[in-house]
Amino acid sequence: MKYLRVLIFIFIYIFSTNSSFAGVVIGGTRVVYVSDQKEASISINNPETDISYLIQSWVQGEDDETKAPFIITPPLFKLTAENENVLRIVKIGNGLPDDKESLFWLNIKSIPATTKSEQNQLQITVKSRFKLFYRPANLANNAGIAYKALKFKTDGNKLIAENPTPYYISFSVLTTGNNAENYEIKSAGMIPPFQQENWDIPIKNINRVTWTTINDFGGVTPEERREL
Repeated sequence: MKYLRVLIFIFIYIFSTNSSFAGVVIGGTRVVYVSDQKEASISINNPETDISYLIQSWVQGEDDETKAPFIITPPLFKLTAENENVLRIVKIGNGLPDDKESLFWLNIKSIPATTKSEQNQLQITVKSRFKLFYRPANLANNAGIAYKALKFKTDGNKLIAENPTPYYISFSVLTTGNNAENYEIKSAGMIPPFQQENWDIPIKNINRVTWTTINDFGGVTPEERREL
């Protein structure tokens, strides 16, 4: 019973003090690295008035086992209260495709500094992951309209989306339906270049699809609609 009370106290403490360890603010939800650039960058801001953070960052491949041809400077630094710094991402080496985008993951870990106190402290380490798209320079002009080129079809109770473009396309909202009802596909995800994705649909006779996607700046594109 005592153990249960301790757990309840911890959860109450966490939720009641959430704003006090809200942590650093990252200046974006994704990074696009165009191949003819020397580097890409993203800002990190510490809005806290009395807490410093140790910031560690690194880039990894699309899966945990793939090594990424990028370095970050600075990879490890102290971000003091009410200050800002910039992470600079630099490509090293060659070998990435020049006919389509490549996906990597930017990892940022923020560790609050310890303070001298007689009271017990609850410290929260936060790790965030952001999409890093490497885009060949010859593809830079059409990324903003790539979502309009998506093709949809049905196969039984499945909705199939084909991405005929060289870009990764991330859905914001994807909805299908028939003349009587609509169905929103939760967490529709992302379709890699020149690939397909499919979803099971619990309603029958779907005859239309509407979608919005996330653009380079983290905003939402205008809605597109197709009849099936």
